[in-house]
Amino acid sequence: MRILSDTFAQMTRLRTGKSEHLHSRNRLSTLTNFGSNPGALKAKYYLPANLAEKPALVVVLHGCTQIPADYDVCSGWSKLADGHGFALLYPQQMRDNNGNLCFNWFLPGDIRREAGEALSIRQMIQTMCSRHKVSSERIYVTGLSAGGAMANVLLSTYPEIFAGGAIIAGLPYATALTVSEAFERMRGQGIPKPRELRDKVLSASSHSGPWPTLSVWHGTKDSTVAVVNARAIVDQWRGVHDLGTEPALTETVDGQTRKIWKDNDGRELVTLYSIQGMGHGLPLDVASGYGKSGPYMLDVGISSTAHIAHSWGLTRKLARDRRGQSVAKAPSAYGLNADLLSSPQDKIRKVIGDALRSAGLTR
Repeated sequence: MRILSDTFAQMTRLRTGKSEHLHSRNRLSTLTNFGSNPGALKAKYYLPANLAEKPALVVVLHGCTQIPADYDVCSGWSKLADGHGFALLYPQQMRDNNGNLCFNWFLPGDIRREAGEALSIRQMIQTMCSRHKVSSERIYVTGLSAGGAMANVLLSTYPEIFAGGAIIAGLPYATALTVSEAFERMRGQGIPKPRELRDKVLSASSHSGPWPTLSVWHGTKDSTVAVVNARAIVDQWRGVHDLGTEPALTETVDGQTRKIWKDNDGRELVTLYSIQGMGHGLPLDVASGYGKSGPYMLDVGISSTAHIAHSWGLTRKLARDRRGQSVAKAPSAYGLNADLLSSPQDKIRKVIGDALRSAGLTR
């Protein structure tokens, strides 16, 4: 218990400081009446002004001690949505469920299909689909730390819903069923062998495929969630997709190592990003225009948000910033890309937006 209390104390210290005012820029709305909500969660969502007719939906799961409004500001997801017309859903953990606002990725009642927090998030997704005409074939999930572990829960228990997922500093599915086991796995202890990891996903539902694609992101200096968990997640989903042990391709992207496992048709199914020297957090490239530094939100020169969105086909291409780094094309006025400003109405809106910003009346 000393390790448990020390770790939570460290989280609390990191939480204090400049992040406390981030939610003053809250862009999110509250999702209500989304079902029986057995996990007793809350939910926020974001719809850009230029929402597509049948938009994609990205489910974003915050980490411990975080709230959706802060996570959104720092990750840059809603700003990216502005430029590309997709919807966002932010499930929110409550202190009555977990005193440190961690999603309960390690409690049996919350990580089973049709139960607990997993079912609550499933109900949120169903509600977003029915109210906002979300494309059922373009639903994705991502999360950081405990949120990354819960993203893995959703991919495992409801694989038929998701086209893809991205797990950042997270953990493999169903490897811990108590708080003490959770901390052992975070330290990299007691992680099952690849075959057992695979079987945990296969037994979580009756699904037989196709399975979601997956990217895994982890800092090589993460002292909160040991980096061995990243490889365990890769092994888990490599097994599900029946892929070989070695990657088909290893390359450098924005100065970081990316390993890719492909199927026989060359489709990228599992990807591992190893962020050199990064600790526990979300990789950002603030210079790209997406994201803001904060606790667990780390400016390391690569935008996980932009790369993840691009891998899911949510952005048309990755542009290059002034340093030659790859980023999703930054939004122009009112969050619209310059190449979307094709109508006279859009051009007028851009002129008005530029004038308002010049006068200091808007951002």
